[in-house]
Amino acid sequence: MTLVWTQHPFGDLAIERWYAISQARTAVFIVEQNCPYQDLDGKDRYCQHLCGWAGEQLAAYLRIVPPGVSYPEASLGRVLTTAGFRRGGYGRLLLAEGIARCAQRHHGPIRIGAQRYLEAFYSRFGFRTVSEPYDEDGIEHVLMLRS
Repeated sequence: MTLVWTQHPFGDLAIERWYAISQARTAVFIVEQNCPYQDLDGKDRYCQHLCGWAGEQLAAYLRIVPPGVSYPEASLGRVLTTAGFRRGGYGRLLLAEGIARCAQRHHGPIRIGAQRYLEAFYSRFGFRTVSEPYDEDGIEHVLMLRS
């Protein structure tokens, strides 16, 4: 199935789309990972929101964070594939699309805070680990940088 990519600044997101994004982020990062944390962190309003749609269903999502909001460099965050679209290569498509769009918008390196179990996945896209593991909300993470 081919995904249709949309990218919007926060202020241009239709409420139905923002609801789908919020629902997916809650399902993946809070419910599935059993990790109560504050998802709405005040950064969304500064970000571009990249969505991969399969018809009306949100299949994949990430936010492109400008430099100076999370890190000195631009960043990709809240990277997810919804449950019904896993194991279909959509995560790879999402990350490739996100890197390309981030590089187009913000020249320079991209830094991410990656869940440690995904370190090898991100390294296939040119990210290299630049920190020791650290705990974030009870989940082991590492900082990774793509030059």
